[in-house]
Amino acid sequence: MAKRSSKKAPPRQPADPTQRLRQALARRTKDEVIDLLVECAGADRAVLRRLTTHFELQTPPKELVVMTRQAIADATAFDERDINRNFDYDAEAYREVQQNLQRLIELGQLRPAMELSLELMAAGSYQVEASDEGLMTDDIQACLSPVLRALRQCNLPTAEVRAWCTELIKRDRVGFLCDQELRALRRHCEASRSP
Repeated sequence: MAKRSSKKAPPRQPADPTQRLRQALARRTKDEVIDLLVECAGADRAVLRRLTTHFELQTPPKELVVMTRQAIADATAFDERDINRNFDYDAEAYREVQQNLQRLIELGQLRPAMELSLELMAAGSYQVEASDEGLMTDDIQACLSPVLRALRQCNLPTAEVRAWCTELIKRDRVGFLCDQELRALRRHCEASRSP
């Protein structure tokens, strides 16, 4: 007796939930969508960061300092039960710290950027120290780079810049974050010191 061959239906592709969301949002009013986005941003700092960056929102310096401080806390947070492991960290928050420090410098707010850099070094180097391989090292150094570049070109007193370098080095728990850049900045300060 001959066997009937069964034709298998091709596997169904799972429905794209974002497409259904797009269709549902298209049926809403503009005000409803705006309210929802603002509500989501208020409930989730990652969403707020993404929307702020996407729409290139201009933030006053005082608010930018507060936002940067929060981004530093988000970026450097980790569960202490994960010490000596390669734990996840918020790379997007590190990008926000870098962008905010750059923006503060552009707004002529170098001293607040310097202070925030000290906070970043303390918390970030602790995170590096606690992790297995220090995967966030490059992110921290990228955040500090705009401040280091600005200090090479600023007109702040060299004693203030040297003191900041010394304090940044003291806060580095691992002893190697931006070490070459800091040595170069100190040499630059020594060379430009008035007789």
